Amino acid sequence: MGFRTVFDTNCVRGAAHRMRRVPGDPGSQAETLLTAQRIEYLLTQVARGDHPQRDRGLDQSVQHLLTAQYQHQLLAGGPLPEMQQTEATFFSQNGEDGVLLYLFAVLGHGDRLAAEICAGDGIECCSANLVVNHAWHALLVDGDPANLDRGRAFYAQSRQQWYDPPVLQQAWVTAENVAEILSHAGFGDPLDLLVVDLDGMDYWVWKALGHLRPRVVVTEVNPGLGDERVTLTYDPEFVRPAQVPFASTSLPAMVALGEELGYRFVGTERFGINAFFVREDLAVDHLPGVTPSEALLVPSVRRSAARLSAALEPHRAALRWTVNPPVA
Repeated sequence: MGFRTVFDTNCVRGAAHRMRRVPGDPGSQAETLLTAQRIEYLLTQVARGDHPQRDRGLDQSVQHLLTAQYQHQLLAGGPLPEMQQTEATFFSQNGEDGVLLYLFAVLGHGDRLAAEICAGDGIECCSANLVVNHAWHALLVDGDPANLDRGRAFYAQSRQQWYDPPVLQQAWVTAENVAEILSHAGFGDPLDLLVVDLDGMDYWVWKALGHLRPRVVVTEVNPGLGDERVTLTYDPEFVRPAQVPFASTSLPAMVALGEELGYRFVGTERFGINAFFVREDLAVDHLPGVTPSEALLVPSVRRSAARLSAALEPHRAALRWTVNPPVA
């Protein structure tokens, strides 16, 4: 038995032992998250350019153990973690993998179907961990053919996804065509996860998909826009200028849209850039709503907001904005 096998086995056994010993202990939960990520980084091998081939059974095993711990806490009636305590990164950028793992531990995985708009190469995105480690199927849309070629190569050589890869589709996404893109790819209700990450027209694209009822929605927002309801004015040809670091939609504007569409805002990751919504009829007691003001007061979000606001300020007047955008 080689070092890697011993390392894998011992780490999984250790994580399992800690969970069995203190299944409801927040410290054990945090330690397990850190262990999973630490093992991931230690075992990473470069498979596709800058992207590691992150489909090891170790990731999967630790995540299943963590899911079981969340469900044990739920059934026991014990306290559930705060959202930012659940963050973990396996494929995602800012800890979204861990948050989604937690949300679907509470909600159940359902039909395991996701659609992600502007998913980049489909490797570093919100859906990849669910596809690789939890047997989900996903539509991953991006406008850059080179991104999608990289993603197709990754999944073609993945241990299991070579047989059942996600659908990677090239398209320039607008509010006018996004519903058709999903429909033509065979994705619609029932849908478990919708991710909208356009870095610009996110508000308008989610609004255009308001007829769908995914159980969880993740949208990009800009905490640097503060407590005003404001978004970039709709432009189907919008391309973020290279000198503009980040624009998008304010959190209050996106939360107002979510409420109109029947969704409860449950929080953001630590930087306040991705907002998580749960359909209003699901897990009301276990996944309570929070207000935009509460989310923007989280210290790490406040620091992120200050940086983003300062970076955007020199360019803000050159962009077109819609204040109090329509929600219906």
